[in-house]
Amino acid sequence: MTVIGLILGSIATPFYAKWLMGTVVEIPLASIFKQIVIIVFLPMILGFITRIFLIQIVGADKYHKSLKKKFPAFSTIGVLGIVFVAMALKAKDILANPAILLSFLMPLAILYAGNFLLSTLVGKFFFEREDAIALVYGTVMRNLSIALAIAMTAFGEGQGSEIALIIAMAYIIQVQAAAWYVRFTDKIFGPSAEIPPRLRQSA
Repeated sequence: MTVIGLILGSIATPFYAKWLMGTVVEIPLASIFKQIVIIVFLPMILGFITRIFLIQIVGADKYHKSLKKKFPAFSTIGVLGIVFVAMALKAKDILANPAILLSFLMPLAILYAGNFLLSTLVGKFFFEREDAIALVYGTVMRNLSIALAIAMTAFGEGQGSEIALIIAMAYIIQVQAAAWYVRFTDKIFGPSAEIPPRLRQSA
């Protein structure tokens, strides 16, 4: 669901941006597609090639049991790198006016809270537990890499660093919100119907 959404979103988003913001901001479709290929598709292709290469070298069992678990840490380092660069670009403005972070934080918090609420309600009333959880994480946890590609292209150098800072803060909120949401999943959608292995063995 995430991969399909990322691919379709990468293709459709520039046209949505042109339609929604074309009268306010000049949307260079060719440049945006180029940035999306570099920021979204290139890492995806390289990751797929890396996965096949590692499986051929160490085997599928060792890859899934040991190596696969180590990749999320590298992903986290990448996100921290984006946050660091974005903060560095706006370091002088942040030091001169720390309240600028709050002015970015409040709209992002409202956006994510609204998205979680809407997706949760739709999932709870129209889907089964597993599908509802997939819906929440598949819609709220949207891929900010697409937004970064569009922002850095459409808004230019003048506002690019500010947009990058907003997206970096969104990364922080998104990851933390996802971690908190996991704790409330059973309370919202009910416990999983699957019987834990220890109870299945005792039965």
